[in-house]
Amino acid sequence: MWPFSRYHKKNSDQPHHPVVLITGCSRGIGLDLAKLLYDHHPEYRVIATAREKSIQKLHDQFLENERFIIYPLDVTNEDSRKEIINHITKKWGGVDILVNNAGISYRSVIEHMTAKDELLQMETNYLGPMGLIRRVLPYMRETGRGKIINVSSVAGMLAMPTMSSYSASKYALEGASESLWYEMRPFGVQISLVQPGFVNSSSFMNVYHTELSDPANNWNGPYCDFYQNMTPFVARMMQMSRTSSVQIAQIILKTMKTENPPLWIPATLDAKVFYYIRRLMPRRLLLPFLYWCLPKAQRWGKNYSHRR
Repeated sequence: MWPFSRYHKKNSDQPHHPVVLITGCSRGIGLDLAKLLYDHHPEYRVIATAREKSIQKLHDQFLENERFIIYPLDVTNEDSRKEIINHITKKWGGVDILVNNAGISYRSVIEHMTAKDELLQMETNYLGPMGLIRRVLPYMRETGRGKIINVSSVAGMLAMPTMSSYSASKYALEGASESLWYEMRPFGVQISLVQPGFVNSSSFMNVYHTELSDPANNWNGPYCDFYQNMTPFVARMMQMSRTSSVQIAQIILKTMKTENPPLWIPATLDAKVFYYIRRLMPRRLLLPFLYWCLPKAQRWGKNYSHRR
């Protein structure tokens, strides 16, 4: 059962036509959420965003009107974040609901990451969302209402090999959101973390690689077993999932409409399972159990190990 029964109770009415800012709308969850709001929910005023190089995809999907606008946004760039909030403030007064959805994922073991790659991962998944949050909070505090919905991941609950930097960025997002929940409670601003796990999509094909983790260059050596097993494992789990990005978008929409949504919202079956595994299984057993579940993990690095 869903652990948060209050989530199902009361939906808030929307007499003031809330302004919704969504990041990362060029594909996946962000695009599906934008479609839901565009087609079926005229009570919202929407700003759908994407990076400059992807913005044409949105113009191909939507016609702008008095309640739906498209705007370029690079979440990693402070000037870009400042520009879009200033534009929204002049047009509609401010942002009532911020959906931090934009994100990237590196597929790399820690030894193959570089400082540049680490920074891009954190700027996109953590520092950028935090920068946007800081810019929308004053308006939300002054109006005494607002929602910040951060799209996290099951990787923010439990880390996996070859995804260390992605997990680090999601753990950071979850930690900051938890702290923000306390800080905003007196002001009527609500914070939620939507936590998808494996989603039936092709997003696993859009991962970033470092120079050393690129499959064209380095699927040999000490970490070859990690890459050769984890990449098809993630692809297989994605394809087996019964949850689509549309369903995740619907969960975000429900969170927007719910009067008092919880902080943590596991959004797929595996996220709910991991939620309980993390809390119920003794720590000394947790990682050995998860390691045992990984494909052929007992043989990883066997030909290169000097373990004593």
